[in-house]
This record gives sequence, C-alpha cells and structure tokens, in this order.
Amino acid sequence: MGFLFVTTARIAQGTDLRAERRTQLTDLITAEDARVSLATGQVQDLRDQIESLSAQSNDPAEAKLRKQADQVGVVAGTTPVTGPAVMVALDDAPLPADGIPADFAPDDYVVHQQDLQAVVNALWAGGAEALQVMDQRIISTSAVRCVGNTLILQGRVYSPPYTVTAVGPTERMRRALDASPGVDVYRQYAGLVGLGYDVTDIASAKLPGYRGPLELRFAQAVS
Repeated sequence: MGFLFVTTARIAQGTDLRAERRTQLTDLITAEDARVSLATGQVQDLRDQIESLSAQSNDPAEAKLRKQADQVGVVAGTTPVTGPAVMVALDDAPLPADGIPADFAPDDYVVHQQDLQAVVNALWAGGAEALQVMDQRIISTSAVRCVGNTLILQGRVYSPPYTVTAVGPTERMRRALDASPGVDVYRQYAGLVGLGYDVTDIASAKLPGYRGPLELRFAQAVS
C-alpha cells in the first residue's frame, strides 16, 4: 500500500489525476463534436448539390419519383416541415447559495434524460407531425441520451437549456404534456427546486429535414 501511495504521489506531482482525466475527456468530446459538425456540413453541401442537379432534370419519371420521395420524407422525417408548433424549454436549476437542503441531492437540480424523453413522448402522443430537439430533426431511430448534464444527440453534444419543438395540433399537444406522468414529475421538481420549464406556442415554425444516416448498425456475435 505504501509503495502505491508513493508511486501515485510521484506521478501526480501534486495534481489531481482524476481531474486531469476529466479535462482530457472534455477536450475529446469537444474535438469530436467539432469534427461531426464539420462533416455534417460537408454532407449537407453535397446533398444540396445533388438535389439541385436532380431538380434541373426534365424527366417526367424522375419528377414523379421526387414527388413520392417528398411525401414519404414527411413521415420519415427527411423532408422539412412548416406549421404551427409548440416549443418546450427545459433548464437546470440554479444551486442555492446557502447549500443544497438535506431533503434534496445535486441530481435534483439537473435536467435528466428521462425528463427530455417524457416531453418527446408526450408531444408524439399529442399528435406531433414532426419534432426537433435543439437544432436536429428527430426520427424513429433517434436516441435522446444524456451524459451528466449534457445531451448527446446524433453525434452532437449540447448543454442546457434544452428545447423541444413539435409541429402539429398545438392544443392537443399541450393537453398531452399536461397528462404525461413523466412531465408532471418534472414540473413538480421545477416548482420545488427551480428547474426551468416553459411551453410556448409558435404560429409558424420550420423544422429542417433529418440529414443523418438512415441505415441501422448493430453488434454481431464473434464466431
């Protein structure tokens, strides 16, 4: 034990090894986020060029196929959608200046994955035709995942406040939010510790089409 303590002390040289690992992980996430953002922009530019060239074609058969693709794209989430919408904003609560009360924990002051998922599920249940989290369109294979107090969505990293925007019947979606048990729990904590929760109607919102990969990748057993 003594040998391990001495070795660790020499390596650390008075620094916090765990803090250094956290810093390295944060730097890695930031670098990967920038790389994904750059690659996504390049892919979007190429797709725009392809769509522009395809639109110049006078082939009736190709025009028919483009129309069918647009119709399917609305359901699949790959076609932009415009219409009346509801936007829900969720934010972490400020920590009390005099310390966290004994009845609460630090996690109670943070927006969690289940909170975002509850809002997303309620909006779908309320008849949302298209849905966007932050600046990304959500499709059937999208996964809303939180690590600590950050959101990882389709390769991008986001910090609170989080926004969820849904195009569809606004009154019905609001009722679905009010009826959701998961959203109700979040609202209760919002009242207790000050978590941010705001629901806003938007007369006309434009949601972009999903531009990420559509194929599914899954693990395979090693033979």
